[in-house]
Amino acid sequence: MRKSRSARAAAPDNSHGTQDFAAMRRAGRLAAEVLDYIGPFVRPGVATDELDRLCDEYTRRHGATSAPLGYMGYPKATCISVNDVVCHGIPGERRLVGGDCANIDVTVILDGWYGDSNRMYYVGEVGAEARRLTNVTYACLMAAIDVVRPGATFGDIGHAIQRMAEAEGFSVVRNFAGHGLGRVFHCDPVVLHYGRPGQGDVIRKGMFFTIEPMINAGRHGVRVLDDGWTAVTRDRSLSAQFEHTLGVTDDGCEIFTLSPGDCMLPSA
Repeated sequence: MRKSRSARAAAPDNSHGTQDFAAMRRAGRLAAEVLDYIGPFVRPGVATDELDRLCDEYTRRHGATSAPLGYMGYPKATCISVNDVVCHGIPGERRLVGGDCANIDVTVILDGWYGDSNRMYYVGEVGAEARRLTNVTYACLMAAIDVVRPGATFGDIGHAIQRMAEAEGFSVVRNFAGHGLGRVFHCDPVVLHYGRPGQGDVIRKGMFFTIEPMINAGRHGVRVLDDGWTAVTRDRSLSAQFEHTLGVTDDGCEIFTLSPGDCMLPSA
């Protein structure tokens, strides 16, 4: 989950030390463990509300709480976005069917620290376009992470994503962005997923933030449904997303939300 890029709190000093990194490793690992855990349950016939319940129960069993639940009135513990839903899909009675592509977005609060991650899941056999979109979206995330280091800019991050996505004939959603986090859910910096090299704020050692590109198979336009949360592609094309939380180190970054089971990409 993330706010729109126009609605987040300022964090004048998003800079963290050794103990903060240790705390974020624990929170990030738990978020990744939730996503590893839920994978086998993502199958035809399961209701998205059931997946939400399982994620929340796992989180609570491990001494944490689900940050989205009650956040700005959001009613569920996770966001589950299927097919043309870009983000903020509210779990409910909808049952998954074969060929669906689902994104599950979790944020845990462990000992006061936020770990935030999402990834894609296939429901049975999916089409070639869905597989290609998923693979390119993940590659966009990792290409962006590769440029993160002190002295680079946030424009470098956005450019890495935009260049790769558009070279493959896809588009980058502009309405939502990555964000700073730590002891708060959303704060500065704003991490746009498009941009130009060398532009934007300079990345500094000790920053914590997410990168979470949303890539559409069609055009980048989105609209928000009447529930005030669910964002869908305007042209009803497929959308995909991956997200990691990371911290900036001396010469690069540490990814806090790596999958312990190496399950970031769904099985084809």
